[in-house]
Amino acid sequence: MFDNLSEKLQSIIAKTQGQELTQDNMQEALREIRRALLEADVNLRVVKAFISSIKDKAEGENVLQGVNPGQQLVKIVNDELVELLGKELKPLDLSGHPSIIMMLGLQGSGKTTSSAKLAVKLKKEGKNPLLVACDVYRPAAITQLQTLGKEIGCEVFTISDSKDVQNIVQSSISYAKENGFNVIILDTAGRLQIDTDMMAELLIIDRVFRPNEKLLVIDAMTGQEAVHVAENFDAQIGLTGLVLTKLDGDSRGGSALSVVYCTGKPIKLTGTGEKLNALENFYPERMATRILGMGDIVSLVERAQEAFDEKEAIKLQEKMLNEQFNYNDYLNMQSQMKMFGSLDQLLGMIPGMKIKKEDRELISHKGEEEFRKIEVFIQSMTPEERENPEIMNSSRKKRIAKGCGMDLHTVNLYVKNFEQMRKMMGGMKKMTKMFGGFGQGKSGKAKAMVQAMKMMKKFK
Repeated sequence: MFDNLSEKLQSIIAKTQGQELTQDNMQEALREIRRALLEADVNLRVVKAFISSIKDKAEGENVLQGVNPGQQLVKIVNDELVELLGKELKPLDLSGHPSIIMMLGLQGSGKTTSSAKLAVKLKKEGKNPLLVACDVYRPAAITQLQTLGKEIGCEVFTISDSKDVQNIVQSSISYAKENGFNVIILDTAGRLQIDTDMMAELLIIDRVFRPNEKLLVIDAMTGQEAVHVAENFDAQIGLTGLVLTKLDGDSRGGSALSVVYCTGKPIKLTGTGEKLNALENFYPERMATRILGMGDIVSLVERAQEAFDEKEAIKLQEKMLNEQFNYNDYLNMQSQMKMFGSLDQLLGMIPGMKIKKEDRELISHKGEEEFRKIEVFIQSMTPEERENPEIMNSSRKKRIAKGCGMDLHTVNLYVKNFEQMRKMMGGMKKMTKMFGGFGQGKSGKAKAMVQAMKMMKKFK
């Protein structure tokens, strides 16, 4: 989402490297930063405050006589971005019995999907959430929530044919207490625009039930309008936080940089993809380092720990060490890697990866295309061939080539690469001695994942 802004800020800062900051080149850098922020659709009030703060900190004796002024400017800009994005992680308040989370937003913002994503996240954290269908006006809203609930294995509370939202919420609280649910997620009604009826209903829920969290779901693609919507909701309801969806989209990013400053409310969660596990805590410091091209290795490792099952990692390790890794194992590993996120996202998290957006997208597209081809190649095998790669012969290869629509040369190349990968995996015994064993705890699981990914690249 911040790709264009990120490239411009990195380019501006790179020009200051290796030279002393003076009044002239500082003014030029600030002008370019201002232009980059405005082009990213950042609110004008925010731009003025941001530039003013950088100028105040960058001017003066310390910078003009500093040892490495270029790096000093990076730190100043980074610190101001962190400040602009909310300083630090603001976790959800889950202190109630049950806790009540009220999801707010206009139609099309992703409120219902975000409610389901939040349920997935809370379940991973050991909570037992109950989804409550409070949008009784949009015909498909309840059905949509029920479908999502079934997909994620989370119960959805509804009262058929009822339009009394206050009664629905009261009944859901009683039901939650009786059945051991400790978090209630209210998927409230939205409108195409803010109106009196919608606000009146939301105010009643707020005043009567005092939810722990009132989270406004904002589509990051809406730009400056997101700020206006957030300010209106906050003025009338009193928000506790924001959920920013489509953070992985192609928008210019201005809403994320503007909305916290303009409302004074933190971004608590971000939607980073279409999958129902793609909802993450928002860390201002991590986002700032990504914008400035310094990566986000902490989030990368956290994703690895979530995506890769520890027991499966240990089993996989044993197979690798004994050269028993087969095509089924490869498919299972690839399936877990898909949960890890797109290659484009992962490249953006790796520190020092100075790759343009277009190049990242090309690499991601080519890499995922190659993974799909290998997947089709393996799926064209018999169960016996997948389980026992050593039985592969020329007649089997010819049949597989016909089945997957590839030429024999490509199939031969895939088989050869796979065999080379298996042999290389045999050499991992030395690595286990070096690292003290993979798969033991979170750090071990991450190491096992990294080595597995390296081996998979060899297959390609």
